Amino acid sequence: MTVSSDTISAIAVLMRRAAKEEILPRFRHLQTGEVSSKSEPSDLVTVADTGAERVIKAGIAELLPEALFIGEEGVAADPDLLPKLKDADLAVVVDPIDGTFNFANGISAFGVMLAIVKNGETIAGLIYDPMGDDFMVAEKGSGSWLKRSDGSSQKMTVAEPVPLDQMIGAASVSFTSSEKRGQLLANTAKVRFAASYRCAAVEYRAFASGGLSFFTYMKLMPWDHLAGVLIGQEAGGYIARYDGSPYRPENLDGGLLGATDKESWRELREKVFTI
Repeated sequence: MTVSSDTISAIAVLMRRAAKEEILPRFRHLQTGEVSSKSEPSDLVTVADTGAERVIKAGIAELLPEALFIGEEGVAADPDLLPKLKDADLAVVVDPIDGTFNFANGISAFGVMLAIVKNGETIAGLIYDPMGDDFMVAEKGSGSWLKRSDGSSQKMTVAEPVPLDQMIGAASVSFTSSEKRGQLLANTAKVRFAASYRCAAVEYRAFASGGLSFFTYMKLMPWDHLAGVLIGQEAGGYIARYDGSPYRPENLDGGLLGATDKESWRELREKVFTI
């Protein structure tokens, strides 16, 4: 089945509605009992996460009724959903709030992420910024675009390559052993600046728009990365797992490294992210 650009536009409207109805009214207004932990104390879920996912799931059932729906909170409730992604003819993968830790703590760095996967390949990715009220959108083979609420759009392009000591990037290394984490953090002294914004949605958008030279992640849940990887690639970036293989929807580990070009990727892999 072909997923049309009109359907993707309708999905964008749906994501925006979920944010307006379920996310923004609760930002800095969460009540006692509306935030809880999942796997560890900083892995949070709020009523805004579950509410937004519920709205998006209902909308996708109307727009793409044949699609398998994979939401972060749905998988938390039913882990058997996730393995079905690999063999699905068509799937929609959603992170209702990427950056929940930031959202729950009143930090305005969070986003809504959605990817459309067809026969194991990401064919469309959307990242909505509720605070800025705009989207970054990519359809495979059509480039990455910033879509503003006033109807205007702008093509996204990654930054020009720079020497290693001038690179600015995002490095999420929390899902490694303490020994490896220390090594990786020490190695980031070789670049100009590396930080973690605790929000892949923010970091992927910054990379695709030329604000970051690189990014890296260790834990590869599909709702965190499918949309952003396609957006980064369509903006001209070079992205691969640490062993050099392409990132696929079924990949849950193996590390992920993105850079402005292949040569920068190789230098970062050899000199900074050496695990």
